[in-house]
Amino acid sequence: MAHHLDEALLERAFWSLNPRSSPGIDRRTWRDYRGDLATHLEDLHARLVGGTYRPQVVVRRWIPKSPGKFRPLGIPALEDKIVQAAVALLLAQIYEQDFYDFSYGFRRGRSCHDALHAARQGMLWGIGWVIDCDVKAFFDNLGHDQLLTFLRKRIKDGRILALIEMWPGTDRRLVAGIMDGKDLVFPEKGSPQGSAISPLLANVYLHEVLDTWFEEVVKAHCDGKVVMYRYADDFVIGCELQSDAEKIMRALPKRFAKYGLQINEEKTRLVDFRRPRWGFDPQRDGPKPETFTFLGFTIYWGKTWKGGYTIKRKTETKRMIRTVRNIWQWCRDHRHEPLEEQYAILCAKLRGHYQYYGVRCNSRCMEWVLDRVKRAWRYWLNRRGGRKKLSWSTLERLLAAFRLPAPKIMQPSV
Repeated sequence: MAHHLDEALLERAFWSLNPRSSPGIDRRTWRDYRGDLATHLEDLHARLVGGTYRPQVVVRRWIPKSPGKFRPLGIPALEDKIVQAAVALLLAQIYEQDFYDFSYGFRRGRSCHDALHAARQGMLWGIGWVIDCDVKAFFDNLGHDQLLTFLRKRIKDGRILALIEMWPGTDRRLVAGIMDGKDLVFPEKGSPQGSAISPLLANVYLHEVLDTWFEEVVKAHCDGKVVMYRYADDFVIGCELQSDAEKIMRALPKRFAKYGLQINEEKTRLVDFRRPRWGFDPQRDGPKPETFTFLGFTIYWGKTWKGGYTIKRKTETKRMIRTVRNIWQWCRDHRHEPLEEQYAILCAKLRGHYQYYGVRCNSRCMEWVLDRVKRAWRYWLNRRGGRKKLSWSTLERLLAAFRLPAPKIMQPSV
């Protein structure tokens, strides 16, 4: 395989990178490297062929995840990003034929919305129970030795394996460490989120731990219909029978523990998701069906215009609150900037929100976010020194001149 790691593949990997991504420990940016791309890639290829290539230390940054919680993000040096992206392109050609159709994360031609659509269609008929599962700190607990064992099943080229072993998150004897603040650490488990190859390695790991087990073992031992939909470490399992769902619930923690992973038992739950009958009345027929979350959406049974029931989606409450909290903070930090600049960025933030959450039956949640954005903007514009109080009538005239984008269904087929 290593002979495919030529200058043409390295160039393809370079152009696949995000030009605006943060530089690593070498402070070299994508645009700087592009200035003399051919020379840089020729030198990088010579080091790969000659065996003198050595990855640099990965810089760790902590990004907010939720109030009081942070997610570690690893930022490799630019040349390490290029080599990782090139190796990921090579490995994808092998593993794409192995991965199952119910796996959607970080695969070409597949997206979160594809996973949501497939889950909705697959659970409309015959699914009465859903396992809403949460894996505890998956990327932080991914076992290096076990990952290399999985890779060796399909990858026989020692040079490719040697490259992978050099990068943080794949071997405890790694050459490159992780710079966390002023401390250089060498973790014995976990894979840094942010590297170009981490998503593929995560898919390889879960393909062996979860997907193959589900396809070959779980289905064979279930009496009714069972389905699964996975996007990276976020997955849900649907069952026709409660007895099958309970068996899987008992088996999941044991299966994951075998490979050094943990199921978050506080967040993992069995959901009664049976379709309400026609003319369902909570007072007469008992409580409404439960809901579950998947990829930032709350999935629930909702009424159709004709009085029946179908599966609908709305933005998960904590995602809405997080979005509004972030925009509130942004309005506070940038309240003294020119109004035109604030308007342009707020429009971009709202359009990005609609791009992901703009699915059918979710207009009300998007309208709520828009209303809170207007309130946040008014609140912090009111606190610019020397200004008169911005009343709601004044705000309406302002919004007539600077009209924020209205909610829009961006994913009509989902």
